[in-house]
Amino acid sequence: MGCGHVQACRSSSKAVWSIGRDGPKVFSIARVIMEPHSRIIPTPYPDLNRVLEILVDSTRDLLSTNFVGAYLQGSFAVGDFDIHSDVDFIIVTVDELSDDQVDALQTMHRRVYDLTSPWAQHLEGSYFPQKVLRDYTERGKQLWYLDHGASSLIKSDHCNTIVVRRVVREKGVTMAGPPPITLVARIPVELFLAEIKEVIVDWGREIIANPKRYNNHFYQTFIVLSYCRMLHDLRTGKPGSKRAGADWAKANLEPSWSSLIDRAWLGRPDPASSVKRTADPQDFEDTLRLIRHVVEESKH
Repeated sequence: MGCGHVQACRSSSKAVWSIGRDGPKVFSIARVIMEPHSRIIPTPYPDLNRVLEILVDSTRDLLSTNFVGAYLQGSFAVGDFDIHSDVDFIIVTVDELSDDQVDALQTMHRRVYDLTSPWAQHLEGSYFPQKVLRDYTERGKQLWYLDHGASSLIKSDHCNTIVVRRVVREKGVTMAGPPPITLVARIPVELFLAEIKEVIVDWGREIIANPKRYNNHFYQTFIVLSYCRMLHDLRTGKPGSKRAGADWAKANLEPSWSSLIDRAWLGRPDPASSVKRTADPQDFEDTLRLIRHVVEESKH
């Protein structure tokens, strides 16, 4: 992060409200962005750690007593991450976010997105009220969510899954707050497996019914790696990374799938550009075949 950017942030005087149990307070979003509470070292990438530090400290100041904790999940929790990985996080709150808190968070996320670090454009995560996170029967409920590559929150059930809960409970990286095992109830294995089967079948049905929506390089590679990972998780009974799923699939599926999987792995960089490119016709056709194959495999 360059000094010029730091000065630009500090020159801002935009005020935002934080509504906590102690009542409202107003302060400069620039102060929140630039004055961290403590050093966070959750990854081996110093630049990413700085972005996460700003994200967590800003959120904690904005939410005040409604803040419980902040955790990494996804590849930075289960392993096999690299410089092309998404940065998946969850923020746990005491209660549902108020309208004023959502407005303040929207401003904060736009400013974090504008940081000079490329990692700032690769954050993805959701805000979980602690009661929702603890109770896996609340899965599917819409939460405030920051999509990968986005600068503002939307309502989505994207992270509100049994799989995410299990990753957070067993592998979550604590950036602030209590140990994640204290916030998430134990997930029965049969529910974990049932959700994976459900996604394999339902998402596969959607892709095959509406292939044009997914016919770009980003989605084609993402689908291949996601279906490899889901089949890996289904067979091993535990959540794994895309890398683990790809390696497992190459070792356990017919060798004819290996080249497709390798090209999908190599196609991960620069999703902002790859989503604008039409997928290779043969690779896309093979991806649809892989979906059908994994759907059949999931029945056994």
